[in-house]
Amino acid sequence: MLNKNGTRELCYVVKIDEIHPIPDRDRVECAVVGGWTIMVRKDQFKPGDPAIYFEIDSKVPETEPFEFLAQKKYKIKTQRYKTPEGPFFSQGLLMSAEDFGWGKIFNPDGYIGIVENGKTHFVNDESRFLTAALGVTYAEASDNQRKAASADKYKKMAQRHGKLFRHQPFRWLMKRTWGKKLLFIFFGKKRDKKSSWPSWVTKTDEERVQNMPWILNDKDFWIATEKIDGSSTTFTIKRKPFSNYDFFVCSRNVCFDKPDKKCYYETNIYTEMAEKYHIEEKMKNMLFKDDRFADCEWITIQGETYGAGVQKRDYSTKEHGFMAFNFIDSKRGRWNSIDMKSYLEYSNGIPCVPILKKDYILPDTVEELLEYATGESKLDSGMREGIVFRSHDGTRSFKAVSNEYLIKYQNKN
Repeated sequence: MLNKNGTRELCYVVKIDEIHPIPDRDRVECAVVGGWTIMVRKDQFKPGDPAIYFEIDSKVPETEPFEFLAQKKYKIKTQRYKTPEGPFFSQGLLMSAEDFGWGKIFNPDGYIGIVENGKTHFVNDESRFLTAALGVTYAEASDNQRKAASADKYKKMAQRHGKLFRHQPFRWLMKRTWGKKLLFIFFGKKRDKKSSWPSWVTKTDEERVQNMPWILNDKDFWIATEKIDGSSTTFTIKRKPFSNYDFFVCSRNVCFDKPDKKCYYETNIYTEMAEKYHIEEKMKNMLFKDDRFADCEWITIQGETYGAGVQKRDYSTKEHGFMAFNFIDSKRGRWNSIDMKSYLEYSNGIPCVPILKKDYILPDTVEELLEYATGESKLDSGMREGIVFRSHDGTRSFKAVSNEYLIKYQNKN
């Protein structure tokens, strides 16, 4: 689940929506949370109970009360079980408040939550997130390095002046854009500003459909695009006075503003893609020579770098490639996938993710959507990771990741 900053949380308080039996399983049953189905002990939960949910691809600490996961190396992955009615997928881990010696609360106004040493974590607000509190990390060590939260220049400033910035006036100013800018004039440093993430760029992450099953009620046409299993890559260009510009190459969290800046991979695959597709030259021409961007302050291209050594799925290539999934300008916002592909790929030679269907109507259940997500990749006819669905106005999107893909590729140690 994404928090208000768009960062993925791996552990949070939830409400049990439903409990169902699992065919031929007497000691366990299925708990439903949003669009997730999780195998739990029989009579462990009942509908309406608060619980603590740990997402797939996470790893819990090697301490109490998680010893029962020792054989799985404390990692939480998608599990597939055979039943007479077909495969049952259990995705995630559910634990009760009692497992941690905590309490539960049922507020008269309908709010439920879990009480941790006097602190209440409600289901329906930001207090639900327990990723940091419980020390939950990504199951893959490499993901922790690539996806660790990066501090922006304002956070760095506040951390250096910790005692001062804990006072109410400073806290009040830090909650406001103009306030942070004002404080930076007096307390910021050049080294903070130089290496900071481009402030106009939103980091990429799509919400899973299991965390927003209500979206299936929207029966408008959606654009279905293939989800590529790679490393998030961002290119952005911004005007400066006198026809100058700044050009940035970024991974999910790191801005490579210096040529020798450390990259997770042996070579810098992000700058490699910028050079391979002549991104800087093409984006400069867009911004300064294309009339449609005459009033734009900046343009951003976001996509996936894939291929040999990037993820467990190499797409049958020994090289690296790039495919864009977002094209954003400061005036129009995010383009829809059809217009993006027409402009970037067909007119400028910058590859875009394959469009599978331009007029897809969402089914009624998460299970049907996940079944549709499983299929053949347009890149090499192997299994695709899943599908990203985008609205025709470009403002909304979410992903459905294939369960079969998770079992085959992401459950490997």
